[in-house]
Amino acid sequence: MAIDGDATAPAPRRLLVVEDDAAFARTLVRSFERRGYEVRHADGLDGMAVLLAGWSPGHAVVDLKLAGGSSGLACVAALRSHDADMLIVVLTGYASIATAVEAIKLGASHYLAKPSNTDDIEAAFERATGDAGVDLGARPTSIKTLEWEHIHEVLADTGFNISEAARRLGMHRRTLARKLGKQRVK
Repeated sequence: MAIDGDATAPAPRRLLVVEDDAAFARTLVRSFERRGYEVRHADGLDGMAVLLAGWSPGHAVVDLKLAGGSSGLACVAALRSHDADMLIVVLTGYASIATAVEAIKLGASHYLAKPSNTDDIEAAFERATGDAGVDLGARPTSIKTLEWEHIHEVLADTGFNISEAARRLGMHRRTLARKLGKQRVK
């Protein structure tokens, strides 16, 4: 057992979970605490900013789509500016190539589609660098998937402004909102 001030004591693994789904967040928090992490939870950008004012995690798990239409991408950018070395994993039930690229550009270490469990997330933290040997297997693409990816690409280009994205896509704002409210494309 380490004594206070002992230089050989391991640094605590601190994890911030930014997730608006309270039940899922509770599950993640408990699971990571059992693995020895010191975990704190925020449900959005504002709560995250309050936590970061007095606490500095080395790891973060961020949901891409937060309550009130907020984007986890804004959280990723804020986390990266808080600590350039932080390992950030973005989770989403709305996986698209455009948002994955944006998350990585903003500083996320990895991007995982839900459902992902604690093992998946911890493995992503351990793979902080890319792997050039990863399998490039063929991915079947449907029309729905292509549409979904195009919508998310336009959303990312507009800073997640629904009205502007709808204008660029040539559809009514309510139609776009309905499409975004549907379950993710498989």
